[in-house]
Amino acid sequence: MMASDGAISSETQRAAVVDLGSNSVRMVVFEGVVRNPVPIFNEKATLRLGKGLEETGELNPEGVRKAMDVLKRFGTIARVMGAEPFDILATAAVRDARNGQEFIEAAKTCVPNARVRVLKGGEEADYSANGVLCALPHAEGLVADIGGGSLELISIGDKSVVDSVSTPLGVIRLRERAEGEVDRAEHIAKQVLADVSWLPEMKGRPLYLVGGAFRALARLHIAKSKYPINMVHLFKLSCDEARDMTAWISKATRKHLEKVGNAPRKRLGDAPFAAAALSRLIKRMQPSEIIFSAEGLREGWYMRHAASSVVAQDPMQALASEMAGRLGRNAQLPDALISWTTPLFRRDGKWELSPYELEQHRFACMVSDIGSYDHPQYRAEQTYHRILYSHGVGFDHILRAFVALVTAVRYEIELDHPVLEPSRILLDEATFARAVQLGMTLRLAYTLCAGTEVLLKPCELKIEDDVLVLYMGADSLRAAGGAVKRRLERLAGAMGLLCQIHES
Repeated sequence: MMASDGAISSETQRAAVVDLGSNSVRMVVFEGVVRNPVPIFNEKATLRLGKGLEETGELNPEGVRKAMDVLKRFGTIARVMGAEPFDILATAAVRDARNGQEFIEAAKTCVPNARVRVLKGGEEADYSANGVLCALPHAEGLVADIGGGSLELISIGDKSVVDSVSTPLGVIRLRERAEGEVDRAEHIAKQVLADVSWLPEMKGRPLYLVGGAFRALARLHIAKSKYPINMVHLFKLSCDEARDMTAWISKATRKHLEKVGNAPRKRLGDAPFAAAALSRLIKRMQPSEIIFSAEGLREGWYMRHAASSVVAQDPMQALASEMAGRLGRNAQLPDALISWTTPLFRRDGKWELSPYELEQHRFACMVSDIGSYDHPQYRAEQTYHRILYSHGVGFDHILRAFVALVTAVRYEIELDHPVLEPSRILLDEATFARAVQLGMTLRLAYTLCAGTEVLLKPCELKIEDDVLVLYMGADSLRAAGGAVKRRLERLAGAMGLLCQIHES
């Protein structure tokens, strides 16, 4: 539906932000006010505004000309899509250039419907940190956000920024200072990072990597290692794995990187210099693990300006509730399922699961009915893929593989089905077995209750002396001789138990 001025009329709030960096410019339009940002438009153009800045002190003239054309286009899109607020945020290149303010004034003329401003180094760091906290609200460690002109380093803890610094280690600037020599770039990075006095305090804590050049490293490593999910967000490496990654990428020729593939061609020239900066950062910080985040400055802006009212929500709880409400049949059932499946994973009244495993369990129960409206012949595979590749800022890869497997088993997929290969690779043997058991438990539960908490209530599942016992009350559906019995036997077999049914 179109409004009289040609804009899209929508009751759903939309917000747009343009991240105008030293290397590229990207516009994202978010829809709604939700805990998991929903991008409905996402477009990038490579400008290389910061090219030559180290030598001339000014923005790249060709990049400036391209920028005005791109910004006009983005302004029109924001107007037609009805995005408000609409911000254009310029970072290191414009901030440091002699003609930066002149560029900003020209941009304001080109895009009169936008708020155009230059972020200070501290503001840029704050937005980047809040982008990571959008996905991982309990994250504590170091955020490193690399651009073309700068590398922002931000210490985060207790859901806020503890310390931050902007360093001149953006990939364009570093490449120019090193005159195209990767070894020299690593030496420059070593000198710059030595001046960050608080960096050794980050030793043994996680390192969160943000920015297109770092994402390119992840994409190359995912392709080279044949990792089963081609998804950068929350892709994790150990410190040793990250060292190996930076070593081979920093020494690789462009031709070799092109053969590896999976990364934007325009990023390949910068990849060895991003690897050089990361290598020195790892040596200086010695992190416990490396976590790549696709959520950064733009998502931090969204949480601060467009969705501040929902920041306190847990992203995974919000995602599970949204998926269950949109795709499931009964919004009241998930809580009943969580309670009903509890006895299988408790001993002496206490959970045997860690807090993270408990989160896996609860999330799987909440989304266990989202295949209800899919075609029965393809329901298991469809639901597996829907969960494995679902958008969700806090949805890490292990959780994806676990929950996808649970739901596929709930819909009776064969365990040797090739679609389950990502779960077989990502999950250890014990976690895989637990996912199968939970999936079979949920299959039994849905058979008993037909998707309603009323029919589940009279039934109870317990483990008594190595026997899995199903108690069926007077108000339950009596089908012990058919599907219920078969599914109970399958579950008991998976758990290495005998089984019984008690009907009252």
